[in-house]
Amino acid sequence: MIPKHERVVSSITRSNLDRNINRDERAVSEVLGVIMMLAMVISIMGGVWVFLNPYLSDFEDNTNWNKATGIADRLEDRIDVVGDSPESTGIRHKLSMQKSILQGTSNSEIWSISADLVSTDQVVIRTISGSSIGIMSINETARKVSILTENGNFEELFSATQNEVQIQHDIILDNWYIITVYDGEDIPIHRSMTYPISGLKILTTLATGVHEINLVNNARIEHFSSNAWDISKYPTVEFDTLANRDYRLTILLTNIDVNGTLGFSSSLAIDIISSGTLSVFSGECYNIRYSMSNSVSAVITPQYNQLWLSDYYLNRASGTLDSFVGLVPFERSSGHDGITVETLGAALHLEVHVQQVVLER
Repeated sequence: MIPKHERVVSSITRSNLDRNINRDERAVSEVLGVIMMLAMVISIMGGVWVFLNPYLSDFEDNTNWNKATGIADRLEDRIDVVGDSPESTGIRHKLSMQKSILQGTSNSEIWSISADLVSTDQVVIRTISGSSIGIMSINETARKVSILTENGNFEELFSATQNEVQIQHDIILDNWYIITVYDGEDIPIHRSMTYPISGLKILTTLATGVHEINLVNNARIEHFSSNAWDISKYPTVEFDTLANRDYRLTILLTNIDVNGTLGFSSSLAIDIISSGTLSVFSGECYNIRYSMSNSVSAVITPQYNQLWLSDYYLNRASGTLDSFVGLVPFERSSGHDGITVETLGAALHLEVHVQQVVLER
């Protein structure tokens, strides 16, 4: 029997082989481990990003909205200060506008205010065309009319008549104008004012759309792309009782004109300058009527009228209009035809002032 041949491997060789095998196994394991770890990290980061992204977007939107609100607050404060300042004086202010755009808005509101200045006559002024008006004096005391604009002044005499007097003028009424009617002794008996109000708009881009803040005539009107219009501040219209039991209606208008463009900048420096205050009414008046229209949105004007006539609606619902004193509709109860004042025979004082402010870079 021939013995089976067996190959004898030395211990040194066997040790080297084992070391090589172990080294190869360890190398493969480390590569797979690193790959698996990277895959796990990427998966976790992706999951965290997907989970947190809506919250991060909301946080960024809230930050940008807060900044835009802060800009609106600062602008309102400085415009109030400059509006009460003498003409040609003002301040310089810097704004950080990384995520927002500041723009001017023209003719955002149009206000019309009229009143008789004496109790002996009632005058009605009607616009016939861009170059003619009609004047009706119930007691036929009207003898002269003047039209004041920022570009000039027009005057014309006419005879007393029980019919409407039509006046042709050459004044361009494309901006504000004040019409005053005088009697035979050159005493003003009626005044009517029309003033278009301009303002500012702050646009901020958010994840859900564009957020808009309108600063118009001391009011603040905000709008999110997915929400309804919100009015956080209203124009200054105040009705109060004086110490002598007379009543007073105060209307403060603020017009903001923008010279040039404002836009946005990391550091936007603007000059806020006063153009003076225009005092239209100051004293006892009769047959007061005012109306306004807001072009920012169709829902704004009805909300303004609803606020001003809220006390009237409550008294009408409770059946106490016989003793009601305050703002009432001129004709239609919606206030669409204008708003007047009921004082139950007591004297009424009217204060109407227009603050004129200019913004420029």
